[in-house]
Formats: sequence, structure tokens, C-alpha cells
Amino acid sequence: MKRVGMFLLVNLLVLTTIVIVTSVLGVNRYITAYGIDYGALLVFAAVIGFSGAFISLALSKWMAKKMMNVKVLEPRGNLTVPERRLIDQVHEMSRRAGLTKMPEVGIYPSPEVNAFATGPSKNNSLVAVSSGLLQRMDADAVEGVLAHEVAHIANGDMVTMTLVQGVINTFVVFLSRIIAYAVSNMVRSEMAGIVHIASIIVFQILFSILGSIAVLAYSRHREFHADRGGASLAGRDKMIRALKSLKQNVQLVDKSESSLQTLKISGGKKGLSSLFASHPDLDERIRRLQGS
Repeated sequence: MKRVGMFLLVNLLVLTTIVIVTSVLGVNRYITAYGIDYGALLVFAAVIGFSGAFISLALSKWMAKKMMNVKVLEPRGNLTVPERRLIDQVHEMSRRAGLTKMPEVGIYPSPEVNAFATGPSKNNSLVAVSSGLLQRMDADAVEGVLAHEVAHIANGDMVTMTLVQGVINTFVVFLSRIIAYAVSNMVRSEMAGIVHIASIIVFQILFSILGSIAVLAYSRHREFHADRGGASLAGRDKMIRALKSLKQNVQLVDKSESSLQTLKISGGKKGLSSLFASHPDLDERIRRLQGS
């Protein structure tokens, strides 16, 4: 389950690129002879912030395919029996969830037990599973995982998270420029321009990392909601079985790619590290479903 990490990573890269370009080109009308025009700055921040979020959303499916080397299965292609079953299950649950256009279905090569759903809209989405998941999970658990991912699409989670990220981006751009302006006023005038641009980039990255705490908190909330949606599509027992199977296999998450660790499911983190977890503790997810 990697869609959150990829979205955050692409968002940060896009936002930083936009900031560098606008700073170099001098596209900023919020600084006047009397200081900062806060109203103009807020509008400027909102344009950049939401642009970064929506560009990340538009690129989400393409990036997922490239980063994870996803093989998209063609419904009318020459498929193996497991591949055909995978497409049929995703499409059947998608119809049950009320989707009018079926998601693309794919498999990516990895021994880890994992899956994700992504895409810019309900009508342009992707559900992908690892080869390790298909090898190590039984049919009921696989169905529960697929139901959970289809529920994410049906709930419009990627679009909602984009709006949340857009708001966070807006405040990141807004606050980073206020502080950068203050810092640039503390140095000699001939250095002020360079210090201002450098400060914007540094504070924006810092605030983006802090802002990700709010986005990840929303991501954890969405997981509980998708679990309930998955239970309604596949049955509560299958959804619980899927979560228990994930817990048993969580040690198989590929640790060779340390740069991608934030994109992958885990058994739950403790203490302050839990603030940067995109998924809640698996035991808590199971308890909530059992008690529902």
C-alpha cells in the first residue's frame, strides 16, 4: 500500500520545483515597498499549493507504474488463470461499489506482501498487487485486500487527500515566505536576494515535512474507512482475514529499498514515529472490524 508515500514524495518535488522556478523568474507580487502584502501572498500561496497537489494527483498513476514496474493486465489479453481471476474480482467489486469505469489491474514483481490503489479519479484508477501477495495469501485474504483497495477508489480518497494536501501546501508556502523575508532582512542588502531564495527552499522543505504529519493522520483515518468499505464489499470475515494475513507477512515487506520504506505498509509504529505512519496499527484495524 504505497499510494500515500508516492503522492507525498511527488508533491514535495513538484512544489519545490515550482517554488524554484517562480523565485528565479521573480514571479512574486506580494513584496511591496512597505513590506509583505499578506492578502496577495495568500493568493499566491494557494495557487502554488493547490497546483503542486493537483499535479501530483495527475501524475500518481503514471508514477506508480514506473516506480513499481507494474505490469497492467489487459482484460482481453492472453492471461493466466490467476491473472484472469484477479481482473474478474476487481471488476466485480468495482461494479458492486458503484464505479462506472473499471480500474486498471496490475501486478508488480516483488516478494513483499502488498497492494495499492491510485489514480487521479474514480474513472482513471489502478489497483496493483505484488506477486508475493498472490503467492502467499489464500483466496479469501486476496479478496479482502482487493475489496479494501476498491473501497479507496470508490471513496474518492486520492482526490480528498489532494485537497487536504493543497491546504497544507498553501500554509507551507505562506509561512516559509514570511520567515524567509524576515531572514533576508537580517543580512546585507547585496546578499538579501540569495538568502531570500535559499531560505524559502529550506523552510518550505522543513514545513512540508511537518505538514505531512497532518496528511498522514488523515491517511490513517482513511484506512479505517476503507476497511469498513472492504468489509461491505467482500464480507467482514474476509476483510479480517486479509488484515491478519498482512500481519503474519509484514516482515516480508522489502527492506532493500530504504528510500521507499515510507511508502510501504507496516505493523504499526509506536511513540513519535507513529505520527509519520501512513497506516494505523494492524491490530487496531482488526479490533475495530471485529467490534463493528
